[in-house]
Amino acid sequence: MQSHPYELPGLRAGLALLAAVLLQTGCGDSSSPAEPTAYPRDDVLRLNHLQVVGSHNSYHIRPREPLFSAIAALVPPLADAWEYTHLPLDEQFSEQGVRQIELDIFADPEGGRYANRAAVELLTGDGASGLSELDEPGLKVLHVQDLDFESTCLTLIHCLETIRDWSLDHPDHAPLLVLIEAKDEAIDAPFETVIPLPFDSQQLDTLDEEIRSVFSPGHVLTPDDVRGDHDTLEQAILREGWPTLGETRGRIVFALDNGGRVKEAYVAGHLSLRGRVLFVSAGPGEDEAGFVKLNDPIGSFERIRELVGQGFLVRTRADSDTAEARTGDTTKRDAALASGAQFVSTDYPVPNEKFGTGYFVEMPGGRPARCNPISAPTDCRAEDIENLR
Repeated sequence: MQSHPYELPGLRAGLALLAAVLLQTGCGDSSSPAEPTAYPRDDVLRLNHLQVVGSHNSYHIRPREPLFSAIAALVPPLADAWEYTHLPLDEQFSEQGVRQIELDIFADPEGGRYANRAAVELLTGDGASGLSELDEPGLKVLHVQDLDFESTCLTLIHCLETIRDWSLDHPDHAPLLVLIEAKDEAIDAPFETVIPLPFDSQQLDTLDEEIRSVFSPGHVLTPDDVRGDHDTLEQAILREGWPTLGETRGRIVFALDNGGRVKEAYVAGHLSLRGRVLFVSAGPGEDEAGFVKLNDPIGSFERIRELVGQGFLVRTRADSDTAEARTGDTTKRDAALASGAQFVSTDYPVPNEKFGTGYFVEMPGGRPARCNPISAPTDCRAEDIENLR
């Protein structure tokens, strides 16, 4: 995800109003994978030659009642933005062909920091979640503390174990990209809410450690794997390119959504991401360049096509805040697909029947993946990327 929903135009004030009214009312696996299916062109096609559908805030469940109705009555734009629910991660992979997901994480080294939900307590008098996972130390997965916190996997470890187990059961899958946003912004509210811990170098080290605790060496494609003997990651991409599908099939790629302070802290002391697990969003001219996040496929259309043509991986978004799904407008979706961005993220890998527009995102002529319209060889076929079984 990008900016928090309450950072969208006009929504911060709406959140403050909501808060005021509410106040007045009251893990590593050693099992061996099965034999993969043969893909004859795996030594020719590369990671950047594919295009896949991703899900945005992939863990997200719409706020439950009575909270959702309170949000809808008091600040309709917030309710609109949060009215989507995803299947569990493994079901997205198997049933919807999703090959890129996004997880938002909050630091919780002592455990219990997010076990109580302030908005629920204001509405019902009892905000205790009763969820033992939230009492355990470790990174938590949720959208907005105290307000939009429902998740199909409450901890990063739980999410990662789900990804790992599905991957081991489907060893010939196209590479999966896991985009992670480290979140630490407080909510501006007139009642007491959780103050997130800042993501400093220590908490970012914890992120790497939790990933390594779940995945065996080699299961994750790291910046070190791609950089090889080159001085920088950018040199490796421009001179040699991404590894082949044969070298990346069945593997997981992690990338950091954050820029600014968090990105700087993650890179600090790790020149060109040496020793790190995640790639970062970095453009040409940066040592860490390889993956770029450009979420506006219309305003950045030519830039995305240029970067993809140069060999970079790009993630963009087909829709946001449920707007396109409600209106059926496919302009942004169509631009995202045509741009060549390898990872096209959506809240709707399947239609939302309630909206009645039929809007959703899929790969034209290929599921779960197709040959990239900008970077793939002309004789590439969707079945060369992955046969969904």
